[in-house]
Amino acid sequence: MPFTRGKKPALPAGSKITKLNATTSENQEEGPQVKRSSSPPHGAPKKRTAFIDITNAHKVQISLPGRKKEAGKKQVKKTSAPSVSAKNHANLTKSLSASSDRTPDEKEKTDSEEGNEEAVQKDVAAPVEELVAAAAREVPAHLQKRPIPEEFDIDSENSEDCYMCPEYAKEIFDYLKQREEKFVLCNYMPQQPSLNPEMRAILIDWLVEVQENFELYHETLYLAVKMADHYLSKTPVHRELLQLVGSTAMLIASKFEERSPPCVDDFLYICDDAYKREEIISMEASILQALSFDINIPIPYRFLRRYAKCVNAGMDTLTLARYYCEMSLMEMELVSERGSLLASACLLMALVTKDLGGWRPILQFHSGYQTSDLAPVVRKLYEMLLAPPDDKLRAVRSKYSHKVFFEVASLPLVDVDILDKALSQ
Repeated sequence: MPFTRGKKPALPAGSKITKLNATTSENQEEGPQVKRSSSPPHGAPKKRTAFIDITNAHKVQISLPGRKKEAGKKQVKKTSAPSVSAKNHANLTKSLSASSDRTPDEKEKTDSEEGNEEAVQKDVAAPVEELVAAAAREVPAHLQKRPIPEEFDIDSENSEDCYMCPEYAKEIFDYLKQREEKFVLCNYMPQQPSLNPEMRAILIDWLVEVQENFELYHETLYLAVKMADHYLSKTPVHRELLQLVGSTAMLIASKFEERSPPCVDDFLYICDDAYKREEIISMEASILQALSFDINIPIPYRFLRRYAKCVNAGMDTLTLARYYCEMSLMEMELVSERGSLLASACLLMALVTKDLGGWRPILQFHSGYQTSDLAPVVRKLYEMLLAPPDDKLRAVRSKYSHKVFFEVASLPLVDVDILDKALSQ
């Protein structure tokens, strides 16, 4: 059960982090992310607004001192003044009488002035229409929206949902795919004399537990891992500060992704008070400066959800692909792979495991990858899953062995011959 922010709950001896609650509703509704309840914890003070509820302001009567007499005066003035309808009637009578008293010359002059005004309006409107038409004709080729074939259109069904951005969804993911080239990583462990791949894997296994217990979005976890990797690729870090890097990266990712991110005190507690507040704040500044404050890094999880939508994958298939993708976070060998390519490989593995076919044309269109592009990454994933589990890295397997996640971690691995056949198509 997640603990109340700012308070230290009583935990069993030898345990720093509580385990996943069985009532987690992560997979019960996909689309808008399921989030923790906004109701206050037991015993906490109820929330209230600082001012009146502006949505019901017309029902609220506010009495201000010294205003009652003025309101009464205004009311008296309203009753003594003539009504608006009476004024309108008098003005209409005057205008009718004035128009009937005009001479023929005055009427002709008035008609000609009205005609001139209409002509001026037409003269102004004509150039505006010509400019609009010219602008429509002169749109540069690279700015014109490319038509999407009807059989590959997966966004028109959400045309009435502005939150899904159906007009720009394809362009948004194409842009994220282009941004990946700016954040390509390499194997940075030779530059870290105090670290090794096993230490990094233990750190990420711990971050998975943190994500579970704070009930954070999966996007937060993936972004934290990406930021930690980019920081470690630029800055040598001693092993004693590795957990500080990971927890601070999770703090920054929470501020970027979450509606209600955990505070610094929560991360101090989750680290068992191994660090001070000043150290976390200093590390936060160091990470942001190393990344030039550009932390909108494309992550595999976003591409995975997008590509799963292309084939209307069920929640069990998507969860299986998410399990593969989350396991890949701990593999140093897969750090250099682009997020879109890794997400595509995980989805293909899940489709083949569930006997739902291979890499379809609609997936090729939206991902930009052929089956031949995915084959090397799929084989790396298969070797990773085929290896015996490490007792030190239990968080991901334990998480996806839960009924909430369809117990996908306990599913048997697909036969290698079936996988090779799917990759050869």
